[in-house]
Amino acid sequence: MREATPRLVVEGLSKRFGGLVAVKSLDFSLYGGEILGLIGPNGSGKSTAMQMVMGVVKPTAGRILLDGVDLAGRPTHRIARAGIGLVFQHARPLRLQTVLQNILLGLLPDSLTHLRPPPGALDRAREIAALCGLDKVLDRTPASLPFADLRRMEMAKVMARDPRVVLVDEPFAGLARDEVEDFANLIKAFRDQGRAVMLVDHNVKSIAALADRVSALYLGEKIAEGTPDHVMRDETVRRVYIGGTIETHERPEAEINAHQILLDVAGLSVFYGKAQALDDVSIRVHQGEFVSVVGLNGAGKTSLFNAMSGLIPYQGTISWDGEMRRKHDPAAIARAGLVQCAETRELLGTMSVADNLDLAAQRLAPAEQKSRQDWLFGLFPILQSRREQQARTLSGGEQQMLAIARALMMKPRLLILDEPTLGLAPVILAQLSDALRVLRETTDITLLLGEQNITFALPHADRVYLIEHGRLVWQGTPARFADEAGKNYL
Repeated sequence: MREATPRLVVEGLSKRFGGLVAVKSLDFSLYGGEILGLIGPNGSGKSTAMQMVMGVVKPTAGRILLDGVDLAGRPTHRIARAGIGLVFQHARPLRLQTVLQNILLGLLPDSLTHLRPPPGALDRAREIAALCGLDKVLDRTPASLPFADLRRMEMAKVMARDPRVVLVDEPFAGLARDEVEDFANLIKAFRDQGRAVMLVDHNVKSIAALADRVSALYLGEKIAEGTPDHVMRDETVRRVYIGGTIETHERPEAEINAHQILLDVAGLSVFYGKAQALDDVSIRVHQGEFVSVVGLNGAGKTSLFNAMSGLIPYQGTISWDGEMRRKHDPAAIARAGLVQCAETRELLGTMSVADNLDLAAQRLAPAEQKSRQDWLFGLFPILQSRREQQARTLSGGEQQMLAIARALMMKPRLLILDEPTLGLAPVILAQLSDALRVLRETTDITLLLGEQNITFALPHADRVYLIEHGRLVWQGTPARFADEAGKNYL
Protein backbone atom coordinates (compact mmCIF):
# COMPACT_ATOMS: atom_id res chain seq x y z
CA MET A 1 0.00 0.00 0.00
CA ARG A 2 1.26 3.46 -0.91
CA GLU A 3 2.53 5.58 1.97
CA ALA A 4 0.77 8.84 2.82
CA THR A 5 3.83 11.07 2.49
CA PRO A 6 6.40 10.99 -0.33
CA ARG A 7 9.71 9.32 0.32
CA LEU A 8 11.56 11.08 -2.50
CA VAL A 9 10.75 14.65 -3.56
CA VAL A 10 12.43 16.29 -6.56
CA GLU A 11 11.99 20.07 -6.85
CA GLY A 12 13.13 22.33 -9.69
CA LEU A 13 15.71 19.84 -10.92
CA SER A 14 17.66 21.20 -13.89
CA LYS A 15 20.74 20.20 -15.83
CA ARG A 16 22.68 22.08 -18.47
CA PHE A 17 25.44 20.66 -20.64
CA GLY A 18 26.96 23.86 -22.03
CA GLY A 19 24.17 25.51 -23.99
CA LEU A 20 21.99 22.39 -23.98
CA VAL A 21 19.23 22.19 -21.36
CA ALA A 22 18.77 18.46 -20.77
CA VAL A 23 16.35 18.78 -17.82
CA LYS A 24 14.40 21.93 -16.96
CA SER A 25 12.73 22.62 -13.59
CA LEU A 26 11.57 19.04 -13.10
CA ASP A 27 9.29 18.24 -10.14
CA PHE A 28 8.02 14.86 -9.04
CA SER A 29 7.35 12.86 -5.88
CA LEU A 30 7.85 9.16 -5.25
CA TYR A 31 6.06 7.27 -2.51
CA GLY A 32 6.95 4.09 -0.67
CA GLY A 33 4.85 1.18 -1.94
CA GLU A 34 4.43 2.53 -5.47
CA ILE A 35 6.02 2.31 -8.91
CA LEU A 36 6.52 5.52 -10.89
CA GLY A 37 7.28 5.20 -14.59
CA LEU A 38 9.33 7.90 -16.31
CA ILE A 39 8.71 7.87 -20.06
CA GLY A 40 9.60 10.04 -23.05
CA PRO A 41 11.28 9.77 -26.45
CA ASN A 42 15.04 9.89 -26.92
CA GLY A 43 16.50 13.17 -25.69
CA SER A 44 13.62 13.89 -23.32
CA GLY A 45 15.83 13.89 -20.20
CA LYS A 46 14.71 10.64 -18.54
CA SER A 47 18.13 9.10 -18.02
CA THR A 48 19.69 12.44 -17.02
CA ALA A 49 17.02 12.93 -14.35
CA MET A 50 17.62 9.45 -12.95
CA GLN A 51 21.38 9.92 -12.98
CA MET A 52 21.03 13.18 -11.05
CA VAL A 53 18.93 11.45 -8.39
CA MET A 54 21.65 8.80 -8.04
CA GLY A 55 24.50 11.32 -8.10
CA VAL A 56 26.04 10.05 -11.32
CA VAL A 57 25.37 13.51 -12.83
CA LYS A 58 25.53 16.67 -10.71
CA PRO A 59 22.44 18.92 -11.03
CA THR A 60 22.79 22.50 -12.23
CA ALA A 61 19.92 23.48 -9.94
CA GLY A 62 17.18 21.94 -7.81
CA ARG A 63 16.70 19.76 -4.75
CA ILE A 64 16.50 15.99 -4.27
CA LEU A 65 14.95 15.25 -0.90
CA LEU A 66 15.07 11.75 0.58
CA ASP A 67 12.84 11.75 3.65
CA GLY A 68 13.44 15.50 3.93
CA VAL A 69 17.24 15.42 3.52
CA ASP A 70 18.63 17.18 0.42
CA LEU A 71 21.01 14.87 -1.45
CA ALA A 72 21.47 16.99 -4.59
CA GLY A 73 25.10 17.11 -5.66
CA ARG A 74 26.35 14.54 -3.15
CA PRO A 75 28.69 11.76 -4.35
CA THR A 76 27.10 8.56 -5.57
CA HIS A 77 28.39 6.42 -2.72
CA ARG A 78 26.86 8.74 -0.12
CA ILE A 79 23.52 8.71 -1.93
CA ALA A 80 23.65 4.91 -2.05
CA ARG A 81 24.46 4.81 1.65
CA ALA A 82 21.50 7.12 2.35
CA GLY A 83 19.11 4.57 0.86
CA ILE A 84 18.86 4.94 -2.94
CA GLY A 85 19.80 2.06 -5.23
CA LEU A 86 20.21 1.99 -8.99
CA VAL A 87 19.72 -1.12 -11.14
CA PHE A 88 21.88 -0.44 -14.18
CA GLN A 89 20.74 -1.40 -17.67
CA HIS A 90 24.14 -2.94 -18.37
CA ALA A 91 25.42 -5.45 -15.85
CA ARG A 92 28.49 -4.40 -13.88
CA PRO A 93 29.44 -7.50 -11.88
CA LEU A 94 32.71 -8.61 -10.34
CA ARG A 95 33.51 -11.01 -13.15
CA LEU A 96 35.86 -13.35 -11.25
CA GLN A 97 33.44 -13.79 -8.35
CA THR A 98 30.41 -16.07 -8.22
CA VAL A 99 26.81 -14.90 -8.19
CA LEU A 100 26.68 -15.50 -4.43
CA GLN A 101 29.83 -13.46 -3.86
CA ASN A 102 28.51 -10.59 -5.99
CA ILE A 103 25.35 -10.45 -3.88
CA LEU A 104 27.30 -10.83 -0.65
CA LEU A 105 29.34 -7.74 -1.49
CA GLY A 106 26.26 -5.60 -0.93
CA LEU A 107 25.89 -7.03 2.57
CA LEU A 108 29.39 -6.08 3.72
CA PRO A 109 29.77 -3.19 6.20
CA ASP A 110 30.61 0.26 4.78
CA SER A 111 34.02 0.25 6.41
CA LEU A 112 37.52 -0.66 5.29
CA THR A 113 38.26 -1.90 8.80
CA HIS A 114 35.37 -4.40 8.80
CA LEU A 115 35.59 -6.60 5.72
CA ARG A 116 34.05 -9.76 7.11
CA PRO A 117 30.37 -10.43 6.41
CA PRO A 118 28.16 -9.86 9.45
CA PRO A 119 26.46 -12.88 11.07
CA GLY A 120 23.75 -14.32 8.84
CA ALA A 121 25.01 -12.55 5.70
CA LEU A 122 25.47 -15.75 3.71
CA ASP A 123 21.96 -16.91 4.55
CA ARG A 124 20.60 -13.49 3.61
CA ALA A 125 22.50 -13.55 0.28
CA ARG A 126 21.03 -16.96 -0.54
CA GLU A 127 17.56 -15.70 0.39
CA ILE A 128 17.91 -12.70 -1.91
CA ALA A 129 19.19 -14.94 -4.71
CA ALA A 130 16.16 -17.20 -4.34
CA LEU A 131 13.78 -14.22 -4.45
CA CYS A 132 15.43 -13.13 -7.72
CA GLY A 133 15.38 -16.60 -9.26
CA LEU A 134 19.14 -17.15 -8.93
CA ASP A 135 19.21 -19.96 -6.38
CA LYS A 136 20.29 -22.55 -9.01
CA VAL A 137 23.24 -20.50 -10.31
CA LEU A 138 24.84 -19.31 -7.05
CA ASP A 139 28.23 -20.89 -7.80
CA ARG A 140 28.49 -19.68 -11.39
CA THR A 141 30.46 -16.66 -12.56
CA PRO A 142 28.74 -13.83 -14.48
CA ALA A 143 30.33 -14.80 -17.80
CA SER A 144 28.49 -18.13 -17.75
CA LEU A 145 25.04 -16.60 -17.13
CA PRO A 146 22.36 -15.90 -19.72
CA PHE A 147 21.42 -12.24 -20.16
CA ALA A 148 18.23 -12.45 -18.10
CA ASP A 149 20.13 -13.88 -15.13
CA LEU A 150 22.67 -11.05 -15.36
CA ARG A 151 19.79 -8.59 -15.02
CA ARG A 152 18.41 -10.58 -12.07
CA MET A 153 21.82 -10.43 -10.42
CA GLU A 154 21.83 -6.63 -10.77
CA MET A 155 18.47 -6.59 -9.01
CA ALA A 156 19.78 -8.88 -6.29
CA LYS A 157 22.88 -6.69 -5.72
CA VAL A 158 20.67 -3.65 -5.18
CA MET A 159 18.32 -5.59 -2.92
CA ALA A 160 21.30 -6.55 -0.74
CA ARG A 161 21.79 -2.86 0.10
CA ASP A 162 18.19 -2.74 1.39
CA PRO A 163 17.40 0.60 -0.32
CA ARG A 164 14.35 2.71 0.48
CA VAL A 165 14.23 3.99 -3.12
CA VAL A 166 15.02 1.81 -6.15
CA LEU A 167 15.75 3.27 -9.59
CA VAL A 168 15.63 0.82 -12.50
CA ASP A 169 17.16 1.83 -15.84
CA GLU A 170 15.62 0.23 -18.96
CA PRO A 171 14.34 -2.85 -17.09
CA PHE A 172 13.07 -4.65 -20.19
CA ALA A 173 15.85 -3.89 -22.69
CA GLY A 174 17.18 -7.05 -24.31
CA LEU A 175 14.70 -9.38 -22.60
CA ALA A 176 12.54 -11.91 -24.42
CA ARG A 177 8.79 -11.62 -23.97
CA ASP A 178 8.51 -14.39 -21.36
CA GLU A 179 11.44 -12.85 -19.45
CA VAL A 180 9.72 -9.44 -19.36
CA GLU A 181 6.93 -10.88 -17.21
CA ASP A 182 9.39 -12.48 -14.78
CA PHE A 183 11.33 -9.24 -14.44
CA ALA A 184 8.12 -7.28 -13.94
CA ASN A 185 7.27 -9.56 -11.03
CA LEU A 186 10.66 -8.82 -9.44
CA ILE A 187 9.96 -5.09 -9.70
CA LYS A 188 6.52 -5.58 -8.17
CA ALA A 189 8.19 -7.40 -5.28
CA PHE A 190 10.23 -4.25 -4.54
CA ARG A 191 7.00 -2.26 -4.36
CA ASP A 192 5.25 -4.89 -2.26
CA GLN A 193 8.13 -4.70 0.24
CA GLY A 194 7.23 -1.02 0.72
CA ARG A 195 10.06 0.42 -1.35
CA ALA A 196 9.62 3.39 -3.66
CA VAL A 197 10.40 2.35 -7.25
CA MET A 198 11.09 4.49 -10.32
CA LEU A 199 11.42 2.96 -13.79
CA VAL A 200 12.95 4.57 -16.86
CA ASP A 201 12.33 2.73 -20.12
CA HIS A 202 11.65 3.17 -23.83
CA ASN A 203 9.07 0.40 -23.63
CA VAL A 204 6.00 2.54 -23.00
CA LYS A 205 3.50 -0.33 -23.01
CA SER A 206 5.40 -2.41 -20.46
CA ILE A 207 5.92 0.61 -18.20
CA ALA A 208 2.22 1.51 -18.41
CA ALA A 209 1.22 -2.05 -17.52
CA LEU A 210 3.48 -2.08 -14.46
CA ALA A 211 3.47 1.45 -13.02
CA ASP A 212 1.01 2.94 -10.57
CA ARG A 213 1.78 6.44 -11.89
CA VAL A 214 3.51 7.71 -15.01
CA SER A 215 5.36 10.96 -15.69
CA ALA A 216 6.03 11.86 -19.33
CA LEU A 217 8.97 14.09 -20.30
CA TYR A 218 9.71 15.89 -23.54
CA LEU A 219 12.77 18.04 -24.22
CA GLY A 220 13.63 18.02 -20.52
CA GLU A 221 10.23 19.15 -19.22
CA LYS A 222 7.32 17.25 -17.72
CA ILE A 223 4.33 17.30 -20.06
CA ALA A 224 1.94 14.94 -18.25
CA GLU A 225 1.58 12.97 -15.04
CA GLY A 226 -1.08 10.65 -13.65
CA THR A 227 -2.33 7.11 -13.97
CA PRO A 228 -0.93 5.13 -16.91
CA ASP A 229 -4.28 5.23 -18.70
CA HIS A 230 -4.56 9.01 -18.24
CA VAL A 231 -1.04 9.68 -19.53
CA MET A 232 -1.34 7.29 -22.47
CA ARG A 233 -4.49 9.13 -23.57
CA ASP A 234 -3.06 12.60 -23.01
CA GLU A 235 -3.11 14.51 -26.30
CA THR A 236 0.28 16.12 -25.72
CA VAL A 237 1.89 12.74 -25.01
CA ARG A 238 0.30 11.19 -28.09
CA ARG A 239 1.40 14.13 -30.21
CA VAL A 240 4.99 13.76 -28.97
CA TYR A 241 5.10 10.04 -29.74
CA ILE A 242 2.79 9.87 -32.72
CA GLY A 243 2.55 13.39 -34.12
CA GLY A 244 -0.63 14.97 -35.48
CA THR A 245 -3.28 13.66 -37.85
CA ILE A 246 -2.38 10.46 -39.69
CA GLU A 247 -2.36 10.80 -43.49
CA THR A 248 -1.62 8.08 -46.03
CA HIS A 249 -0.66 8.25 -49.69
CA GLU A 250 0.40 4.74 -50.60
CA ARG A 251 0.69 3.71 -54.23
CA PRO A 252 -1.29 0.71 -55.53
CA GLU A 253 0.08 -2.56 -54.23
CA ALA A 254 0.07 -4.12 -57.69
CA GLU A 255 2.23 -1.28 -58.98
CA ILE A 256 4.81 -1.84 -56.26
CA ASN A 257 4.83 -5.64 -56.60
CA ALA A 258 5.49 -5.33 -60.34
CA HIS A 259 9.02 -4.18 -59.54
CA GLN A 260 11.83 -6.53 -58.56
CA ILE A 261 12.69 -7.17 -54.93
CA LEU A 262 15.75 -5.09 -54.15
CA LEU A 263 16.26 -6.08 -50.49
CA ASP A 264 15.08 -9.33 -48.92
CA VAL A 265 15.75 -9.88 -45.22
CA ALA A 266 14.78 -13.27 -43.77
CA GLY A 267 14.87 -14.55 -40.19
CA LEU A 268 17.17 -11.78 -38.95
CA SER A 269 18.25 -11.96 -35.31
CA VAL A 270 20.74 -9.66 -33.58
CA PHE A 271 22.45 -10.07 -30.22
CA TYR A 272 24.56 -7.58 -28.26
CA GLY A 273 26.49 -9.97 -26.10
CA LYS A 274 23.73 -11.94 -24.40
CA ALA A 275 21.00 -9.37 -24.99
CA GLN A 276 18.74 -10.05 -27.98
CA ALA A 277 17.81 -6.93 -29.95
CA LEU A 278 16.06 -8.57 -32.92
CA ASP A 279 14.24 -11.88 -33.07
CA ASP A 280 13.46 -13.52 -36.44
CA VAL A 281 12.60 -10.37 -38.41
CA SER A 282 11.81 -10.64 -42.12
CA ILE A 283 11.07 -7.75 -44.50
CA ARG A 284 11.07 -7.14 -48.25
CA VAL A 285 11.62 -3.92 -50.16
CA HIS A 286 10.85 -3.60 -53.88
CA GLN A 287 12.72 -1.35 -56.28
CA GLY A 288 11.29 2.18 -56.04
CA GLU A 289 9.20 1.38 -52.97
CA PHE A 290 9.00 3.61 -49.91
CA VAL A 291 8.80 1.47 -46.75
CA SER A 292 8.42 2.71 -43.19
CA VAL A 293 9.60 0.64 -40.24
CA VAL A 294 7.84 2.08 -37.21
CA GLY A 295 8.17 1.36 -33.51
CA LEU A 296 8.90 3.09 -30.25
CA ASN A 297 12.48 3.87 -29.26
CA GLY A 298 14.32 0.70 -28.31
CA ALA A 299 12.11 -1.54 -30.47
CA GLY A 300 15.02 -2.64 -32.67
CA LYS A 301 14.81 -0.41 -35.75
CA THR A 302 18.42 0.79 -35.59
CA SER A 303 19.70 -2.75 -35.01
CA LEU A 304 17.83 -3.85 -38.13
CA PHE A 305 19.35 -1.08 -40.23
CA ASN A 306 22.86 -1.59 -38.86
CA ALA A 307 22.68 -5.28 -39.76
CA MET A 308 21.58 -4.39 -43.30
CA SER A 309 24.50 -1.96 -43.57
CA GLY A 310 27.03 -4.55 -42.39
CA LEU A 311 27.82 -2.64 -39.20
CA ILE A 312 26.93 -5.45 -36.78
CA PRO A 313 26.88 -9.26 -36.97
CA TYR A 314 23.55 -11.04 -37.34
CA GLN A 315 21.88 -14.39 -37.79
CA GLY A 316 19.61 -14.97 -40.78
CA THR A 317 19.97 -13.99 -44.43
CA ILE A 318 20.10 -10.71 -46.37
CA SER A 319 19.72 -10.71 -50.15
CA TRP A 320 20.58 -7.61 -52.16
CA ASP A 321 19.44 -7.28 -55.76
CA GLY A 322 18.76 -11.01 -55.99
CA GLU A 323 22.09 -12.16 -54.56
CA MET A 324 22.72 -13.54 -51.10
CA ARG A 325 25.11 -11.36 -49.11
CA ARG A 326 27.87 -13.38 -47.51
CA LYS A 327 30.22 -10.73 -46.16
CA HIS A 328 29.86 -7.87 -43.69
CA ASP A 329 31.77 -5.07 -45.41
CA PRO A 330 30.02 -1.71 -44.80
CA ALA A 331 32.09 0.09 -47.45
CA ALA A 332 31.28 -2.48 -50.14
CA ILE A 333 27.61 -2.46 -49.14
CA ALA A 334 27.48 1.33 -49.48
CA ARG A 335 29.28 1.24 -52.85
CA ALA A 336 26.72 -1.33 -54.05
CA GLY A 337 23.99 1.23 -53.41
CA LEU A 338 22.65 0.62 -49.88
CA VAL A 339 23.42 3.81 -47.96
CA GLN A 340 22.35 4.57 -44.41
CA CYS A 341 21.80 8.00 -42.90
CA ALA A 342 22.36 7.22 -39.23
CA GLU A 343 20.22 8.45 -36.35
CA THR A 344 23.35 10.09 -34.91
CA ARG A 345 24.08 11.83 -38.28
CA GLU A 346 27.86 11.20 -37.99
CA LEU A 347 28.84 14.47 -39.65
CA LEU A 348 32.45 15.66 -39.68
CA GLY A 349 31.87 18.66 -37.46
CA THR A 350 35.02 20.67 -38.18
CA MET A 351 34.56 20.34 -41.93
CA SER A 352 32.32 22.65 -43.95
CA VAL A 353 29.00 21.73 -45.52
CA ALA A 354 30.64 21.61 -48.95
CA ASP A 355 33.52 19.44 -47.71
CA ASN A 356 31.10 16.96 -46.11
CA LEU A 357 29.30 16.65 -49.43
CA ASP A 358 32.53 16.44 -51.44
CA LEU A 359 33.77 13.62 -49.23
CA ALA A 360 30.70 11.55 -50.12
CA ALA A 361 31.20 12.25 -53.84
CA GLN A 362 34.74 10.89 -54.21
CA ARG A 363 33.63 8.20 -56.67
CA LEU A 364 31.81 10.66 -58.95
CA ALA A 365 33.32 12.45 -61.94
CA PRO A 366 33.79 16.21 -61.33
CA ALA A 367 30.94 17.21 -63.67
CA GLU A 368 28.55 14.72 -62.08
CA GLN A 369 29.67 15.80 -58.62
CA LYS A 370 28.85 19.43 -59.43
CA SER A 371 25.48 18.49 -60.95
CA ARG A 372 24.59 16.32 -57.97
CA GLN A 373 25.52 19.05 -55.49
CA ASP A 374 23.42 21.61 -57.35
CA TRP A 375 20.47 19.23 -57.24
CA LEU A 376 20.89 18.75 -53.49
CA PHE A 377 21.09 22.50 -52.90
CA GLY A 378 17.77 22.72 -54.71
CA LEU A 379 16.37 20.03 -52.44
CA PHE A 380 17.75 21.73 -49.29
CA PRO A 381 18.27 25.43 -50.19
CA ILE A 382 19.50 26.39 -46.71
CA LEU A 383 22.61 24.25 -47.24
CA GLN A 384 23.75 26.39 -50.17
CA SER A 385 23.81 29.50 -47.99
CA ARG A 386 25.71 27.50 -45.35
CA ARG A 387 28.13 25.76 -47.72
CA GLU A 388 31.29 27.26 -46.14
CA GLN A 389 30.02 26.90 -42.56
CA GLN A 390 31.37 24.18 -40.27
CA ALA A 391 28.89 21.34 -39.83
CA ARG A 392 29.06 21.50 -36.04
CA THR A 393 27.82 25.12 -36.06
CA LEU A 394 24.61 24.28 -37.93
CA SER A 395 21.27 23.97 -36.18
CA GLY A 396 19.91 20.50 -35.48
CA GLY A 397 17.57 20.69 -38.45
CA GLU A 398 20.32 21.90 -40.77
CA GLN A 399 22.60 19.11 -39.60
CA GLN A 400 19.88 16.57 -40.38
CA MET A 401 19.46 18.03 -43.88
CA LEU A 402 23.22 17.84 -44.42
CA ALA A 403 23.30 14.22 -43.23
CA ILE A 404 20.57 13.27 -45.70
CA ALA A 405 22.20 15.27 -48.50
CA ARG A 406 25.54 13.60 -47.85
CA ALA A 407 23.90 10.17 -48.09
CA LEU A 408 22.14 11.17 -51.33
CA MET A 409 25.45 12.43 -52.72
CA MET A 410 26.52 8.78 -52.93
CA LYS A 411 23.71 8.08 -55.42
CA PRO A 412 22.10 5.29 -53.37
CA ARG A 413 19.72 2.80 -54.90
CA LEU A 414 18.26 2.29 -51.42
CA LEU A 415 18.47 5.03 -48.81
CA ILE A 416 17.95 4.17 -45.13
CA LEU A 417 16.84 7.08 -42.96
CA ASP A 418 17.00 6.24 -39.27
CA GLU A 419 14.84 8.52 -37.05
CA PRO A 420 15.35 11.67 -39.17
CA THR A 421 12.76 13.67 -37.18
CA LEU A 422 14.33 13.10 -33.77
CA GLY A 423 14.30 16.32 -31.73
CA LEU A 424 13.41 18.59 -34.66
CA ALA A 425 10.98 21.51 -34.70
CA PRO A 426 7.71 21.24 -36.69
CA VAL A 427 8.92 23.70 -39.34
CA ILE A 428 11.94 21.48 -40.04
CA LEU A 429 9.72 18.38 -40.18
CA ALA A 430 7.67 20.08 -42.88
CA GLN A 431 10.81 20.80 -44.91
CA LEU A 432 12.02 17.20 -44.57
CA SER A 433 8.58 15.97 -45.54
CA ASP A 434 8.65 18.13 -48.68
CA ALA A 435 12.09 16.75 -49.57
CA LEU A 436 10.88 13.14 -49.25
CA ARG A 437 7.85 13.95 -51.40
CA VAL A 438 10.18 15.29 -54.11
CA LEU A 439 12.33 12.15 -53.94
CA ARG A 440 9.25 9.97 -54.20
CA GLU A 441 7.73 11.83 -57.14
CA THR A 442 10.79 12.71 -59.22
CA THR A 443 13.35 9.91 -58.67
CA ASP A 444 13.49 6.12 -58.79
CA ILE A 445 15.20 5.89 -55.40
CA THR A 446 14.07 3.25 -52.90
CA LEU A 447 13.59 4.42 -49.31
CA LEU A 448 13.56 2.61 -46.00
CA LEU A 449 12.45 4.97 -43.23
CA GLY A 450 12.73 4.13 -39.52
CA GLU A 451 10.50 6.32 -37.37
CA GLN A 452 8.75 6.58 -34.05
CA ASN A 453 6.66 9.50 -35.34
CA ILE A 454 4.02 7.67 -37.38
CA THR A 455 2.38 10.84 -38.71
CA PHE A 456 5.69 11.58 -40.45
CA ALA A 457 6.33 7.99 -41.49
CA LEU A 458 2.97 7.02 -42.98
CA PRO A 459 2.48 9.73 -45.65
CA HIS A 460 5.79 8.68 -47.22
CA ALA A 461 5.13 4.93 -47.18
CA ASP A 462 3.75 2.36 -49.56
CA ARG A 463 4.07 -0.31 -46.87
CA VAL A 464 4.57 -0.33 -43.10
CA TYR A 465 6.30 -2.76 -40.74
CA LEU A 466 5.73 -2.45 -36.98
CA ILE A 467 8.44 -3.69 -34.60
CA GLU A 468 7.94 -4.23 -30.87
CA HIS A 469 10.47 -5.76 -28.46
CA GLY A 470 12.70 -6.71 -31.38
CA ARG A 471 9.98 -8.66 -33.17
CA LEU A 472 7.90 -7.92 -36.23
CA VAL A 473 4.29 -7.75 -35.02
CA TRP A 474 2.43 -6.19 -37.96
CA GLN A 475 2.83 -5.40 -41.64
CA GLY A 476 0.56 -3.92 -44.27
CA THR A 477 -0.43 -0.72 -46.01
CA PRO A 478 -0.40 2.66 -44.24
CA ALA A 479 -4.20 2.88 -44.50
CA ARG A 480 -4.57 -0.48 -42.76
CA PHE A 481 -2.06 0.58 -40.12
CA ALA A 482 -4.10 3.67 -39.32
CA ASP A 483 -7.21 1.52 -38.88
CA GLU A 484 -5.73 -1.51 -37.13
CA ALA A 485 -2.43 -0.81 -35.40
CA GLY A 486 -2.22 2.96 -35.05
CA LYS A 487 -4.96 3.18 -32.42
CA ASN A 488 -2.98 0.97 -30.04
CA TYR A 489 0.49 2.25 -30.94
CA LEU A 490 1.21 3.43 -27.40
